[in-house]
Amino acid sequence: MAIVEWKKDETVAILILNNGENRHNPDFAEAFLSTYNEILSDKEIKSIVLTSSDPKNFCLGVDIGWMMKAQGEKDFPGISKWLYRMSEVFSAMLMSPVPTIAAITGHAFGNGAMLAGACDFRFMRSDRGFFCFPEIDLGIQFAPSMIEWIKKIMPYHLFVRMKWSGEKVGAAELEKHNVIIKACADADETLKEAIAFAKTFKKSRKTLAEMKRRTYKHILDIMKNEDPQYFDYKPENEKEGKPPIFMFTMGE
Repeated sequence: MAIVEWKKDETVAILILNNGENRHNPDFAEAFLSTYNEILSDKEIKSIVLTSSDPKNFCLGVDIGWMMKAQGEKDFPGISKWLYRMSEVFSAMLMSPVPTIAAITGHAFGNGAMLAGACDFRFMRSDRGFFCFPEIDLGIQFAPSMIEWIKKIMPYHLFVRMKWSGEKVGAAELEKHNVIIKACADADETLKEAIAFAKTFKKSRKTLAEMKRRTYKHILDIMKNEDPQYFDYKPENEKEGKPPIFMFTMGE
């Protein structure tokens, strides 16, 4: 079974995360970008719905097992390469020339919540699953660009509360704050509603791409100019009190 796959429903591409918890590691990044590029090569596609085949999880974020192993082996070049590829994954959803809609059919934690946040719109099941930023408990920092694109989907006070507490928030509260368009009854309704919404978009790719470039210029500038200092490991950064984003910093 492919890590990521897609199927076509009229003008909608349904992009399916297909690997259980859908943890982010190098294999995930490569599979996601390959599938995404395949989707865009089909000129009939006018929108993308991102979802998961797992009955419990949408995406649980960073593959902690892989990360800790790589960190223990001091494979900093490998981690840096993965961070840049994941930045491409997030950028793909953020800057896609067709609207992107997340059908959140289970837990969306950490990078998984970030991935849903990079999409243009979101639907979420209300009977199961939470939206959560557990980085505070893992000692993981946010890249500057991540903070900016999450600010586009939720009130900043809510984001601060969630990222500093690690609180798990359900669909009802997210709907109240307009983070999601609709809190749906279950996973089937979530996907159905997301696809129906996606089918309302039949806009020019060129026009939307330019609109996004102008709207998100500040995020793109941060990705280009600020994120690299967090992605590229340099021992002297630690001496200056600036650990790279991928280093676990739990402690007193």
